[in-house]
Order: sequence, then structure tokens, then C-alpha cells
Amino acid sequence: MNKFKATFRKLRIYILIVVVAGGAFVSYSFVDNYFEVSKNLDVFATLFREINIYYVDETDPGKLMKKGIDAMLESLDPYTNYIPESEIEDYRFMTTGQYGGIGALIRQKGDYVVVTDPYEGYPAQKADLRAGDEILEIDGKPTKGKKTDEISKILKGSPKTQIKLLIRRYGEKNPIEKIITREEIKVKSVPYYGMMNNDIGYIRLTGFTEDAGNQVKEALAALEEKNKLKGVVLDLRGNPGGLLNEAVNVTNVFIDKGQDIVSTKGKIKDLDKTYKTLNPAVDANIKVAVLINSGSASASEIVSGTIQDLDRGILVGQRSFGKGLVQTTRPISYNNQVKITTAKYYVPSGRCIQALDYSHRNEDGSVGKVPDSLMSPFKTKVGRTVYDGGGVLPDVVLDATKYSNISLSLLNKNLIFDFATIYHSQHPTIATARDFTLTEQEFTDFVNFIADKDYDYTTRSEKALEDLKKNAEDEKYFSDVKNEYEALHTKIEHNKKDDISKNKEEIRHLLEDEIVSRYYFQNGRTEAAFDHDRELMKAIDVLHDPSLYTSILSSTYKNAVQEELDKKKK
Repeated sequence: MNKFKATFRKLRIYILIVVVAGGAFVSYSFVDNYFEVSKNLDVFATLFREINIYYVDETDPGKLMKKGIDAMLESLDPYTNYIPESEIEDYRFMTTGQYGGIGALIRQKGDYVVVTDPYEGYPAQKADLRAGDEILEIDGKPTKGKKTDEISKILKGSPKTQIKLLIRRYGEKNPIEKIITREEIKVKSVPYYGMMNNDIGYIRLTGFTEDAGNQVKEALAALEEKNKLKGVVLDLRGNPGGLLNEAVNVTNVFIDKGQDIVSTKGKIKDLDKTYKTLNPAVDANIKVAVLINSGSASASEIVSGTIQDLDRGILVGQRSFGKGLVQTTRPISYNNQVKITTAKYYVPSGRCIQALDYSHRNEDGSVGKVPDSLMSPFKTKVGRTVYDGGGVLPDVVLDATKYSNISLSLLNKNLIFDFATIYHSQHPTIATARDFTLTEQEFTDFVNFIADKDYDYTTRSEKALEDLKKNAEDEKYFSDVKNEYEALHTKIEHNKKDDISKNKEEIRHLLEDEIVSRYYFQNGRTEAAFDHDRELMKAIDVLHDPSLYTSILSSTYKNAVQEELDKKKK
């Protein structure tokens, strides 16, 4: 450690000599900055050494260092992260969509981890591992009490290696043994594309990993080859982003060669860059509707923001996440890496969609309320007004779908999942994903199934009333209002059976989506949701109405939110 300390001191002196010698070419702030860097490295190294030597309990230097690094980076922004060597594989999956494993989603359920979605065509599905299977042992070792991330790491591994699972399956008396050979799993950025009806195509893009642009290109080309398309829906809802160059490639599918798509600007001016489309578009004229919501971030916002700025198509849904920052991954010592925010990106109108405040966000992480005074107007290619500072605002704004308390409780307590497991065990086949519906008797069977299950929940009204009671008791007023409290409590106390009846259609759709996934996997789940997808239905309506589509893309169009902003700006 003394050598370590001495090295930093020498480094500090060396830097100062070099900087002072080149004083004619650099500013004093440059000298001061490097002095501060070297000084604080020395302070940190000394502190780290003293803690590890003298702290009363044994310390783990690796964990201690990671906590320090994480706390330091957290003070910058949410996206500058330290990636230790042990997590490199997970990071590779985020950028490439590839990993070695069995190809299945899992989650915690009680003491065990259960399979929730085997990927169609991959080892888990080939070995007939099913949603609902509980993993009891892996390679002879019990899994009881282990968490999802622990099991996930064990299931992953080098392709062509084998793993032995002991599972418990509903309807089977004895545990079942499965020997599965791992493969290189490549999760597609475009997991699904197809026709919504005779003339509207649909492409779902879930990430911007390597080859995302080609996958969108191939999907659109395939749809146009077999159908006479009047329009296409590009679904970016819940898409967290990914590689910036793939955002440009996806946009290039709809926008011709040579168009500026996104510019990046940061502290190091030599790294500033403007990205252009490099190839002819697959179709530069087809009507386009892009679906976005609060989970659409980063590269999704480059695509949707560019489509909007160039008036190439319409946007439907909710305001996007608001992440206009570019990260660069840099290698550091001992095979570790750091992902650093190096620039902000700007879409063609010149606006940056980065939320102005990193810390104050909604529960889902999306943009919170941005003060109108901090939002600046920009113009699209035809002169429509758009704003910066808080994500991309759709042209057609719809309220986000919110599930009822009863539905959320049934989902969170795995009762819809468990009923689908039972249903699958009792029905070898069902209708196609788009045609399947639960009968009245089957819905009644579900109601009977949950009759003795715990799915109670507290409504916001009940919570507010309980808070009122507590405050009144603390302030010695409760005895005065007790009768009124009890009367009000009786009126608003929820009845679970009534809630099931009130929200029957919503619960039915959730059941149908989950059941269909047992037979037709992720693609089936996507198709089953089509008929009750409000944003998708609205997009199709606009694509089928040429005058409405054209009016939205005219210079005079403003949605209700934009009109309100314009009034406040005047």
C-alpha cells in the first residue's frame, strides 16, 4: 500500500510538471483540475488503506470499494454505472441480446423459483419445461430459499453444457427430472410482427440490441411482400432503448438516405457527432403510427422523436420516459468496465428530450411534472410545435391503462398465473391465440378457484380513512368523530365479490392472455391482447382515416396538451 501511495504522489508531481511546462497551451483551470484529481486519489487511497487495516471488524475490500464507487457515480446521474467483471455477461446480454442458457423467464414464488415463460424454440421449451414448473433442485442441489437472481446465474452457462433440473409440476404426483443442454440464446429485438387486419401491419420492437435495424427492415419487407399495406404500427411501448446506431438503423427503415437523425454533444467536442441515415428506406411513404408510453426510453425516444420531428408518422400513447443521455463503456483495470454518460443527444428539431430533473420522477421512473417555464418550443419539419425537457409527447395522447386494485391483487398473488397452470393441465389444446375466449363457466370456475384464497387489498379510500383515524387518535379527537368514522368506513369498505363483478372484463382479458401464453408462448400473449389494446386500436383508426392522419401531420395541428402549453407561453 505504501508503494501504491508513493506512486500516486509521483504521478501527481509528474502531471504538474507536464502541465506547467505546457502552460502556454493550457489554462490554469486545467492545472487545478488535475491537481484536484491527483490529490483526491491520494486521499482516497490513504483512507481505503486505513479502514481496511484498523476497522474493528473484518472488511471485504471488494464490496467496500464497489459501494464507494456506486455512491460516487450515483451523485452524477442514474445511468453512469460501474460494471464489475462478474456482471459483464449480463451487460453483454443488454447490448447483444445473447447469453448462454436454457431460454426461459423465471420468478420467485414462495420458497421456490418457478418458470414463467419458456422461449419458443429454445432448450427449455424443447425439453418440455412449462410455465408453472417449480424448480426443486439443480444438478442435485436443493434450491429452496434461493432467490431468482441466484437461480438465474446457475441456469446460465456455456453453450453445449448440460444442466439437470428436478421440477414439481401441477397434476403430477412425483417430481420430474429434466436434462437440458444449454445453447446460445439470442433474444430477438423484434419478437413479433404480423397483420392486424387486411391492410395494417404491426411490428413489436422490444429492444435496440445488435441487428435491431435489420430485424425491423426484414419484418416490414415481409409484411409488404405478402400484403397490400395501407399502414404499419411500430410498437415501442416498454422499450428501454439500447444501441444508438441501431436507433438510426431502425429510423432508416422509414426515412431515406442522407437525413440527419440525431446529434450528440458533450464536454469533449472532438467526440460530438451527427448520425445520418446511410441506406435507402424500405418504404419512405407508407403511413406510420408509433406507439410509446412511459417505459419507452433512450433509443426508443430517438426513433419516435425523429419520426415526429420529420413529420414522417404519428405518435400514439403517453409521454415517453425522458432519457436523452448517451453512455459510453470504457474498460478499466482487472477486466472491469464503467459506463459513463458522455453526451446528450438532440433529435432533428434541435430539442433534447432528457428530463431536466434526474431525481423527481413518477413511480414507474418516467418524467415527473416539468415546469412549463423550463420547456422550450421547437418546430418540426412542417412547422408543428414540439417541446423539450421531458420526454416525447405523442401527437395523440391517451390516458395510460390502469388496472383495478382487484386485478393487481390477483396478479401479484399469482392467482391468475396459477389458474392458467391448472387450465393448461386440463386442456391439451385451445383455439388460436386471437380467437380464444373463456366461457362463462370457465370464468365461474376461476371465481370458485379464488374463493378460499387470500387476495385482499386496501383501497386508497380505505388507506386515507385509516390515516384520518390515526391522526384523530393522536390529536385526541377520535371519540368526537367515532360514529361518523364507522358510518363512512361501512360505506366505502370494499366487497371483493362486487369488485370481481365490476371488473369482470378486465380480469377475463388477463386470464385469457396468461392461458394463451401456455400454448403459444410470447407471440400468443401478444396476439391475445390485440382486441383490448386501446392504443393499438386508436392507431389503426387513425391509419384508416386519411384526412385525420393528414391533419395530425399538418402545421396547424396541436393536441390538448400542446394547446395548453402554448397558452401559458404567450
